[in-house]
Amino acid sequence: MDPKFYKEYYQLERNHWWFTARLSILESLLQKLVLQNKDAPLKILNAGVATGATSEMLNTYGEVTSLEYDKDCCDFLELKTSIKPVHGSLTELPFHDQEFDLVCAFDVIEHIEDDVLACQEIARVLKSDGMYFITVPAFKFLWSNHDVINHHFRRYTRRTLHESINNGNLKNEHSTYFNFLLFIPIALLRLSQKLLPKSKQQQSSGSDNEIFQSNALINKTLKSVFLLEKTILDRRIKLPFGISFLSIGTKK
Repeated sequence: MDPKFYKEYYQLERNHWWFTARLSILESLLQKLVLQNKDAPLKILNAGVATGATSEMLNTYGEVTSLEYDKDCCDFLELKTSIKPVHGSLTELPFHDQEFDLVCAFDVIEHIEDDVLACQEIARVLKSDGMYFITVPAFKFLWSNHDVINHHFRRYTRRTLHESINNGNLKNEHSTYFNFLLFIPIALLRLSQKLLPKSKQQQSSGSDNEIFQSNALINKTLKSVFLLEKTILDRRIKLPFGISFLSIGTKK
């Protein structure tokens, strides 16, 4: 993440429709697909904590260790929140084998060149009955400057994420695309950005968060549309496509 961007990210994670709806969906799935068979409190690793909104949510369910690769972001978290992050890499976790009940990596492994090694490390630190929860951006054809400025290596399909997970000693138990209802308008907007002259593109960062800047009414409307998926996803219905993809499972 570019240094200037993560400071804006703090506000985005807590106010922007995409982040707030996504967080609500993730928490609902956590409750229904992960926590129902586990006794709280859990020992949880949140890898790629960014500016902390996901760790604040996870803190309700156990003892959360927040891992962040970006040192500047770690310093920012120390100043801005009560989170005491661990500075480290998902490909070389500074933790013992079988240490955590749950490992979360929400939109993280696309930032890592060797995503299989990242999955292997997740498997290593998971307890024998532990679970992982991974989300990633979907579909290579949606690649845009948003992915560039966020230092992504790839976007995934169901097949490619399952391959990385399987090769990383993890076992998928439930997976689906999500952000399905807004897929077409977001995809059209992204694809139209590619048709703009370079001089026009350079007037903005190209981040989705900038492109989809909105007033309060539009922000509320888009959040409500995205949240309509929560009931569908809670029922373990698999969506055929979406802007993002998620996988929940165990170690092999």
